[in-house]
Amino acid sequence: MTAKLWCFGESGNAYKAALTLELAGYDWEPVQVAFFSGETRGPDFIGLNEMGEVPVFREGDLTLTQSAVIQLHVAERTGKFLGRDRNEVLRWMFFDNHRLSGQAGPARFLMNFLPAEKRPAGAIDYLQGRLRASYKVLERHLEGRDWVADAEPTIADFACCGYLFYPEPFGFDRADWPRMGAWLDRIAALPGWKHPYDLMPGSPADRA
Repeated sequence: MTAKLWCFGESGNAYKAALTLELAGYDWEPVQVAFFSGETRGPDFIGLNEMGEVPVFREGDLTLTQSAVIQLHVAERTGKFLGRDRNEVLRWMFFDNHRLSGQAGPARFLMNFLPAEKRPAGAIDYLQGRLRASYKVLERHLEGRDWVADAEPTIADFACCGYLFYPEPFGFDRADWPRMGAWLDRIAALPGWKHPYDLMPGSPADRA
């Protein structure tokens, strides 16, 4: 049975789930969500996920939401990318949720997808300051190691990279963080890796 993932190309959170599915060799297909047309706020989507967010994963009678939950499900079902120390993997997934994606997502949205006149004053500077502090943590952690939570890639890597492959500016420049840049290159070299705009339907070019 082919699993379905409700997603759209611009979503870094959906990318975490989609990338895990793809690299694990899972049988899945994307279902494009028209986020910028308000689909996630409509009654049909709310019926699918009361939180009004992507990604949503459905396989038979099983429906999962939240990228980390989907990643864990895929890793446990396939035996791939779960790592040897579950607590360490979860520690970095939670770090991503609160310190990386939790700041990068809003910063990228404000800077690229919201008109300037609607941006809250000072919000971008605040978010970018928080991001710099998080980049410092990850850059320091990657000294002398190839992967975030283990000696091999895990779903923690695919969580922490969720927004970092996107080309739109939001306060991340690989040149400033060489260890993170090398780590992203290692992820991109994994068999089956795809850029978010190639892996999921939808991109800013579609609305240009």
